[in-house]
Amino acid sequence: MPTELSVAYLEATNDQRGIGVVTPFDFALDRELWRWVPDNVSLYLTRMPFFTTPVTVEMAAAVSERAVVRRATRDVLTPEPDVVVYACTSGSFVGGMLGERLLVRTMEDAGAPAACTTSGALVEALGLLGARKLAIATPYVDDVTALLVSYLAEYGIETVASNGLGLLGHIWRVPYHQVIEIVKAVDTPEADAMFISCTNLPTYDIIEPLEQALGKPVLTANQVTMWSALRLMGLQGIGTGQRLLVSGEPSAA
Repeated sequence: MPTELSVAYLEATNDQRGIGVVTPFDFALDRELWRWVPDNVSLYLTRMPFFTTPVTVEMAAAVSERAVVRRATRDVLTPEPDVVVYACTSGSFVGGMLGERLLVRTMEDAGAPAACTTSGALVEALGLLGARKLAIATPYVDDVTALLVSYLAEYGIETVASNGLGLLGHIWRVPYHQVIEIVKAVDTPEADAMFISCTNLPTYDIIEPLEQALGKPVLTANQVTMWSALRLMGLQGIGTGQRLLVSGEPSAA
């Protein structure tokens, strides 16, 4: 006779749903993304082709080329995900508001049942939280960070402070303590919220402690990405104490 545990497992696997995740070739934080998803949701990840360019504006433009995103979306549709997400912050803001919207349209035209991007998710999250003034911590060089500021300005979101680590690669190797240092250095009382950019920057375990320390919402690239994808599915992310995850109900069933 099945045990209570085995019945729960069978129910979860029979109700399995999926998120297709399109990422740059150097993405190294698959495990972090999984930490936000419920047990009955699987992630189907696909990586875009390798580019020799370091993490610059040129690389962000290369990984956001519509033909590349279209092919990656088609590659990840085989297991029939409920939604496809473009999980790259710089690649989704490098073309501004129009570029981000074109990425969503590209994924939808390629067959995605629903689609979102990291930068689009950020704007959506800020709207839900009512945050209009933002402090930004990034691992980027200055010209990449400047494009993020410009993208947000198109939505009327003011960046009151920003700072970057100036990294051209190996961003996933940045330790938590260094992320915390740059966040505390860039925080200002003017900011309604803090955003930590880049899906290749680890943040899961430090979101709640930083929110407690700063007294304001702390959003991160991977957090808003998974929150938005799950919200399109009518689901909530897993993350104790993270303000975004308890700020509103999922948008669809």
